[in-house]
Amino acid sequence: MKAMHTKGLPDERWQQAVNRSKSAGRILIWGVGAVLALGMVSCDKTDDSVGPNFSYIGDFNKGAENWETGITDFDIEQDSSMKFSSKITALPTDSLKKGFMLTSSNRSDDAFMYLKRKLTGLAPNQTYNIQFEVQLASQYPETGIGIGGSPGGAVYLKAGAMATEPQKVKDSTNANHWRLNWDKGIQSNSGKNAIVLGTIGIEGNDYKYQIIKRNNEKTPFSAKTNDKGELWLLVGTDSGFEGITTLYYTQIKAVFLKSTI
Repeated sequence: MKAMHTKGLPDERWQQAVNRSKSAGRILIWGVGAVLALGMVSCDKTDDSVGPNFSYIGDFNKGAENWETGITDFDIEQDSSMKFSSKITALPTDSLKKGFMLTSSNRSDDAFMYLKRKLTGLAPNQTYNIQFEVQLASQYPETGIGIGGSPGGAVYLKAGAMATEPQKVKDSTNANHWRLNWDKGIQSNSGKNAIVLGTIGIEGNDYKYQIIKRNNEKTPFSAKTNDKGELWLLVGTDSGFEGITTLYYTQIKAVFLKSTI
């Protein structure tokens, strides 16, 4: 069995969050039948009806689960040199399991490579408090030395949600630069639409892949759906390390709690 390095939400704390979601649904409008729909669901379709309070799990051992990938924050002429690619493939920690691999060479000293997915069936024009937990395989020591910054300590994992689809667009002040159309923040700083969950750094000095978890347990985050009850989820890394980063995402969890404010 592989060792798991965890800075994320402990399993019992995660279950408590799920239980709060279920309880909130019972109190609000749902009967016994609807409570069953508020359990832990894996939304592998974008037309799932998931109700006003629910828990989402994306398990990449099952495939891409409608997640798409991309990269931003670099000049247009650097496009080919970024060497970005992504695919579902075997994990370096366990060849019998799969993950969503993302890799790039950070030529811009500010690369943001990400996954995105749309969820539907939520309450229209509703604000949700969201608790994220992201699990991935990383091999980069937190205190490692690299050009521009640590390969583990200077690469920041972020998660966010917004009703507008995250897209790579040309910067309004620099037409030669690609950026994201969301406010995700800059490297170690959170933005309006995404927050820092932590770094991808592992303990110790050995470059050996291990599973890590990151969450926003101590950092509140909320997002509002559109009039169709839709939200886009975003998970990615904002890098200050000028080198190659290869990560394997295994699971993305999100608990959505209907805000009463």
